[in-house]
Amino acid sequence: MEHLLERLGRWFAGSKTKWITVAVWIVLVGALSAIWPGVNEKEDNNAANLEASMPSVQAQQLAEQEFPSDSGIPALLVWQRNTGLTEQDFGSLQQLAAWLTDHPLTGQEGVPPFHQMPLPVLQKLASEDGTAFVLPLFFSKEADTDTLEAGMKQIRERSAEIFGADPFAVSIGDGEDLSARVSGPAGISIDAVGLFSSADVSLLIATVLLVLVLLLLIYRSPILAMIPLIGVGFAYGAASPILGKMADMGWITVDSQGISIMTVLLFGAGTDYCLFMISRFRQVLGVERDKTKALVRTFKDSAGAVAMSGFTVVIALLALLFAKYGAVHRFAVPFSLSILIMGAASLTLVPALLAIFGRGSFYPFVPRTPEMIAERARKKGKPVPANSPAAAKQQGGLIGRAVTRRPWLIIAITAIFLGACALNATRIEYTVDLLSTFPESSPSREGFAVIGDKFTPGELAPIKLMVNTEGKDVPLKETFSALAYVSKVSEAAEGSGNPDIKAIDIELNLNPYSNEAMALLPELRETAERILRTAGITAPEEQVWISGQTATQYDTELTNQRDTALIIPIVIGLIALLLLLYLRSVVAMLYLVLTVVLSYFSALGLGWFVIHDLMGTAAIQGLIPLYAFAFLVALGEDYNIFMISSIWRKSRTMPLKQAIRDGVTETGGVITSAGLILAGTFAVLATLPIQALVQFGIISAIGILLDTFIVRPFLVPSITMVLGRISFWPGRGPKRKRAEQAEPYSTS
Repeated sequence: MEHLLERLGRWFAGSKTKWITVAVWIVLVGALSAIWPGVNEKEDNNAANLEASMPSVQAQQLAEQEFPSDSGIPALLVWQRNTGLTEQDFGSLQQLAAWLTDHPLTGQEGVPPFHQMPLPVLQKLASEDGTAFVLPLFFSKEADTDTLEAGMKQIRERSAEIFGADPFAVSIGDGEDLSARVSGPAGISIDAVGLFSSADVSLLIATVLLVLVLLLLIYRSPILAMIPLIGVGFAYGAASPILGKMADMGWITVDSQGISIMTVLLFGAGTDYCLFMISRFRQVLGVERDKTKALVRTFKDSAGAVAMSGFTVVIALLALLFAKYGAVHRFAVPFSLSILIMGAASLTLVPALLAIFGRGSFYPFVPRTPEMIAERARKKGKPVPANSPAAAKQQGGLIGRAVTRRPWLIIAITAIFLGACALNATRIEYTVDLLSTFPESSPSREGFAVIGDKFTPGELAPIKLMVNTEGKDVPLKETFSALAYVSKVSEAAEGSGNPDIKAIDIELNLNPYSNEAMALLPELRETAERILRTAGITAPEEQVWISGQTATQYDTELTNQRDTALIIPIVIGLIALLLLLYLRSVVAMLYLVLTVVLSYFSALGLGWFVIHDLMGTAAIQGLIPLYAFAFLVALGEDYNIFMISSIWRKSRTMPLKQAIRDGVTETGGVITSAGLILAGTFAVLATLPIQALVQFGIISAIGILLDTFIVRPFLVPSITMVLGRISFWPGRGPKRKRAEQAEPYSTS
């Protein structure tokens, strides 16, 4: 293997072959971008998240079949005037309803005939205080978000003509003016896509600028700061058209949320891989005069760790393919493929760029050997400076000495701190309410607030309950109207194809997107089964169907729980297997995996303290723990692999205690800078208006910082020190010369 790595290193460092490598990347990215569409062009933000076998999906299909007039995507046009809606307002609303009836929008399936109602009847449909009114509009379930958004734009333009001003531009509750908002599933869909779409460009710009600034501050070299960005840019340039073509072929589905997170991951993790190579190159240049030999040695020393780190992340993210929830399943291929391409760029393009720029990569702080420094000083007629590389490593050296002198104390302190943070994770409350992740100023959320205040929140998303009565009399409306948490129940309707199927729409008196509403689904089903059983219907558990947003979220929560319980063990098992193959040590594999898992739960607990106790958020999105686990465990192992590789390599030529000390010192600077950059890129998500990404960014950034400043520099090397050569079990560790083994290690 070392011979192969040396040959590859010579290729990338060659006087001609380094240019060939760069040219291949330029041609590859240019050709792919020219012939295949970019991934952003193939977004599908309306892809289903639940499988067809889920109860809510089957119920929705039955509703569309038997009650087609009630199916589709509802858009709730919410109108409000603080001083009360006027007769002129109602007349204008009738004009709008008539226009929608005579000029149906693309994808529109139905609108209530408000224009045919007498004015007094229409006024009774307003809120009790007469200040708000809801005009529901139904779109085909096949209508995508672009269609919905185009329809809302037409409604806004027509409303401005009818009302004499644009009510959608008026702030909610703003004086005596009429305001309007689009809420309901259609409004939520429009806002969700709009928020993610607007986040794409701003997120990319913010991430690039952050990485560039951090690199300049840490390394103070403009050329060095650009090399990782060039590598990431080429990797993204290759990944985007490949993913776009895969989406075009129907092999994968991508959405704007996945692309946003993929961008952050690519820049954060990609920069790390580049820095692993660059930092080793700078170290070798301090002892090797020939830059070509230095690069070959660098490649031989670090390529294995970089490849293993990247492959660990790829495998961990590919495990998301086992998820049944669509939004998680769709992450697997884009994330893992982008990291795979980034790993290839780190091992090919970046070494070639380093070979081209040589020592100039680090200008103005160019690394030189002591002999070169002395020669340079003599040429300038200056005194030869004393060479003190230890001073440059003072901080890392202090940590290295601490973990080898007081390992038990450090293990105790770090374990207590991480354990306390992890314990706080038991307090976390979860939600799958998408609406709560929107900014309060989002139109759909403002509209929902009006509905909840002036009507009942259940009107936003009624629950449709369907039963097969087998021709028998079943008191649906009477039974469900008596429930304390139900505010309104519609008259029972007959199925168009099977009149024995009866359906009612149930409006709750609480937020239909809340955990409390979802918890009522089993009781609603049990109530329906009980009255069917009382009516003498056989197998009542097979004759009840519940659809609607609340039912969809209930199935979403169950699917999330299933995915989490399955994927977390798979990720742990795959990473453990890779570590075992790479390190050939069961003991090292065990404590490397356990420390990163502990770090993950600590990140959840500390993240909950920030999100809940400091920011006041009541619950975090239910998908976040699984997202964070896949990222933090895989990325956390990156740092462990890089540091352990250094310790393992050094233990071939020195006592293990010294190898641990020098390994921690050697990798301390690069892992610290890499961790800061990676945490910073995830923290960029916290600047977005989408609470789900804010929460994910905060927890991920905290987890990376814990790995960077506690687990990697203190906990892992301390455990290695305590275990000693047992760390290599069942192997005996790298063999050293007998004289070296017998030589006592001096702590002076």
